[in-house]
Amino acid sequence: MILYGERNPAPNPRRVRIFVAEKGIDLPETRVKMRDREHKSAEHRARNSLGQLPTLVLDDGTAISESVSICRYLESLHPEPPMFGRNPVEAALVDMWIRRIEFQLMTPVGMFWRHAHPLTAALLTQFNDFGESNRELYARACGWLDRELAEGGLFIAGADYTMADIVAQTTIDFAAFTGLELPEDAAALRAWHERVSVRPSASAND
Repeated sequence: MILYGERNPAPNPRRVRIFVAEKGIDLPETRVKMRDREHKSAEHRARNSLGQLPTLVLDDGTAISESVSICRYLESLHPEPPMFGRNPVEAALVDMWIRRIEFQLMTPVGMFWRHAHPLTAALLTQFNDFGESNRELYARACGWLDRELAEGGLFIAGADYTMADIVAQTTIDFAAFTGLELPEDAAALRAWHERVSVRPSASAND
């Protein structure tokens, strides 16, 4: 197997690196330089027609894209420690939180990155007012997640660190790279972020 990815701060390849580090899996990674547009090359589009990262290519040539799907496949091969829950209820909660984080947090971060950040200005037609409007949406989503964490366990989906935490962790770290910081009054969210940031996996292949 070969993982085709990119270095930080690219959030989706980082999800897989953190997951692999938590599992202790030895997975070779080939860098695809996004700033050089290598992910849009014909060579990479043969692996992933959308020209996105990461993509995992199996020994038989099967290509799996989408970070959560890659991690689900790796979970089936390496079930310990469980990162998608230990039983049907936990699995459903992890799934629920992954979707919530991607819709509520990652969507405004992605829109801000695309439409308000100078690094993407040469790649598409930006609508700066729309991009900037996502600052408020992201802050509001952080406030929601802060309240949820204040009422719940140590981690996003309960007592254990799971794929839901990885998705939130990489989203929030990428948001900070783009210029979107956590609200000062989000005490529970900030405490959670400190907890996940000191895990050894957080610095995997920085």
